[in-house]
Amino acid sequence: MLPSTSRPLLSCKTPFFFQPQQKFCNFFNKTLKSQMGTKPFSSKSPSTLPAGARRTTDAEATISLQEWQGWGTISPVPSMVKQVIQDLKLLEQDIDSEMTFDGNHGKLSGDFKVHEDKKHRAKYASLANSEEKLQFFSARQIACRLLGSRGYLCQKCWLPREDCMCSKVTMCSLWRRLRIWLYMHPKDFLRQNNTGKLLWQVYGVQAASLCLFGIVEHEEMMWNELNHAGRNKVWCLYPNKNAATESVKDGVGCAVDPANEDGIMHFILIDGTWSNSSAMFRRLQDRAKLVWGQELRCISLNTGVSLMHKLRYTSKVSSITFLSSSTILLQTFVAGLKNLYHLIPSIAGF
Repeated sequence: MLPSTSRPLLSCKTPFFFQPQQKFCNFFNKTLKSQMGTKPFSSKSPSTLPAGARRTTDAEATISLQEWQGWGTISPVPSMVKQVIQDLKLLEQDIDSEMTFDGNHGKLSGDFKVHEDKKHRAKYASLANSEEKLQFFSARQIACRLLGSRGYLCQKCWLPREDCMCSKVTMCSLWRRLRIWLYMHPKDFLRQNNTGKLLWQVYGVQAASLCLFGIVEHEEMMWNELNHAGRNKVWCLYPNKNAATESVKDGVGCAVDPANEDGIMHFILIDGTWSNSSAMFRRLQDRAKLVWGQELRCISLNTGVSLMHKLRYTSKVSSITFLSSSTILLQTFVAGLKNLYHLIPSIAGF
């Protein structure tokens, strides 16, 4: 969710997604290789499965590159995620209780959940610093969601397979000099009501790329691209109250260089709850100061009540969904390009 600033801007004629039917030292240190170190607390026999829960098989307690990238990412399988999955399987063997999941968000259930909760809390407490704790937290969230959602959710739209909406999504091209980064909190990963996933469904994973908060491989991949582009080509969509913000039109007008057809503009969109997004934004700014000696440039949107409010409940009417903010960003971006048509031939196709 992103907070709004003033009045409504969108019309219902939004062309971007559907047709009518359709912190902090050693910022990214090496990923931890250690296993969960404490011994199991009991060796109870397996309990009866809760209603709606399901077991995982030996084959399921692994994740291939193909499966990982099928969920909307272009990175290799994160090493910490693989380690957590292996640790879950070892715990399963140690306590002789099968790994089960219930609910729609990959939550562990039953007797296994009791033992794993004690183990992961002990592991978390044993970690030396906040960076290690964050990496472990994120990897555990993602590992559980991956295992619990397998076979239940569609990999593309993250909805239950029987409710898959992929056939109603129309893909289109994003201007090649524009790249969007979806900086997503792990608790939003594989959430059925997440709207950020629509961006890469429509524009593809190379144009709209997923970057998971606290996942080393993802964050390094994104920052390699941002560092290559340079600070003047990078913006974060976030209402930074402690620094001046730019409008999208002003930012585009200053950044587009007609003589450089290969210069790519990068927009970071934070996908998470308001409380989570503030921590995500601080992490981005800490890395920016480490890389460039300055904070990220921020842009603001002129918005109002989200058009999605009646379709997806939000705690504040003044808040807007990720989908709405993305749409407004793209509409305003296009408007900022209108006066540049005669200077940059490639805009015409966009």
